[in-house]
Amino acid sequence: MTGAAAGEPAAAPGDTTAASSAIVELRGVVKRFGAHEVLREVDLTVRTGEKVVIIGASGSGKSTLLRCINGLEPIQAGTIVVDGIQLGRRGTDIRRVRQEVGFVFQQFNLFPHMSALRNVSLALERVRGRGRDEAEAAALEQLARVGLADKARARPAELSGGQQQRVAIARSLALRPRVMLFDEPTSALDPELVNEVLDVIRDVARAGMTIVLVTHEMRFARQIADRVVYMDEGRIVEEGAPDRLFDRPRHPRTVTFLSKVL
Repeated sequence: MTGAAAGEPAAAPGDTTAASSAIVELRGVVKRFGAHEVLREVDLTVRTGEKVVIIGASGSGKSTLLRCINGLEPIQAGTIVVDGIQLGRRGTDIRRVRQEVGFVFQQFNLFPHMSALRNVSLALERVRGRGRDEAEAAALEQLARVGLADKARARPAELSGGQQQRVAIARSLALRPRVMLFDEPTSALDPELVNEVLDVIRDVARAGMTIVLVTHEMRFARQIADRVVYMDEGRIVEEGAPDRLFDRPRHPRTVTFLSKVL
């Protein structure tokens, strides 16, 4: 299922406006782990500047979908095109794709022996080829953006979980990606630390970044999303504007899921 949900108006034949602004396109994507099919014929288009939130029960394929978009997991069928680059095609430079796609994981994945500043600046040196002084200046700017300029010299063990996740977000933003993928970025946090990370993501969204976010924070999904996608058993079951999908879901599976989580 792609584009409009069942019953919603689709693009007129020959209308290439939506396609021309697409920055992420998945067509017929299948992903298997052994005999287990995790993604089943998934179609999804994300337009430049769009905020797409993916919801669904654990094990529905949400996180795997993000990992496929970033090339961390190969697919068995279908196509994925990111910023005009088709993943999996012979000769594709996957490093080029990852330069344009930031990924914030559930776990923070910071180097424990390095300061917050160095965790951010090292990515700029390795991925973008910046000199150390230039990289550290840019890193400090991004740490300030997420409210952590005063923690630049602190190591991860000296930071709260929320602060560590904000460093991870700063690290991705420093690379100036065109798309940001967030994989349940608050799931590893204590409840009192969740809002500080959500506030940062909200600011990133307001700045116009294209975002694909997997989350169980339904209130936040309603606030931030241009479009909400509900996945179940490896398929996109329903998608639509947040008010429509949360208040008037059409598919029985969506109704059942939302009745449990709202």
